[in-house]
Amino acid sequence: MMRLRRSRRLRLRVDHEAGVLKLTMPWRQSAKSALDWVAGQRPWIDRQLAAAPAGLPFNDGAIIPVEGVERRIVHQPGTRRGVRLEGESLLVGGPAESLPGAVERWLRTLARERLSHTTAAVAAQAGVTVRSVSVGDPVSRWGSCSSSGAIRFSWRLILAPPEVLRFVVTHEVAHRLHMDHSPAFKAAEERLFGGPVAAARSELRRLSPSLRAVGRG
Repeated sequence: MMRLRRSRRLRLRVDHEAGVLKLTMPWRQSAKSALDWVAGQRPWIDRQLAAAPAGLPFNDGAIIPVEGVERRIVHQPGTRRGVRLEGESLLVGGPAESLPGAVERWLRTLARERLSHTTAAVAAQAGVTVRSVSVGDPVSRWGSCSSSGAIRFSWRLILAPPEVLRFVVTHEVAHRLHMDHSPAFKAAEERLFGGPVAAARSELRRLSPSLRAVGRG
């Protein structure tokens, strides 16, 4: 439960990854009334929990998205360690116990490359500098931009279609122009993206639970 001074209404969200409900509420609202409201949302909560995707661990034969395209993980124990993409297959050499770590490291490296390249291109378009680009695995955010110009992304964006990745990059680079979500920021975001961002934002929202399930379970 979190109180927000600017909040005007109760908001409830299911964090599938953490397995918890997150409630935000107006600063002056009583906890009891908020919890009574949550109790009345039980049908919605049950539907959300039922819709949560199962974990998709990195196993031989698993099908995972890479840049929005489904790829099958194929273990090749008799070949040297490493991961390579061939057609619709992600070929992984080395012993079976090293497969999950190898696949995640490969995805993180590919994510860093794609995100660094895209960020540099959008930053040049915006006429701004970016101090650094890094990747991690945050619980809820897909990207963040500090006032110093350090941008950090979720490596899981490499699982999403390229337009979704570019939308998140554009969003964070636009913060180098406006460190808020003002009308000026939104105008800059759409200018850098090359048009409305609503479709890409909606697609990311739709894909988020399944992207966060990849490599887990």
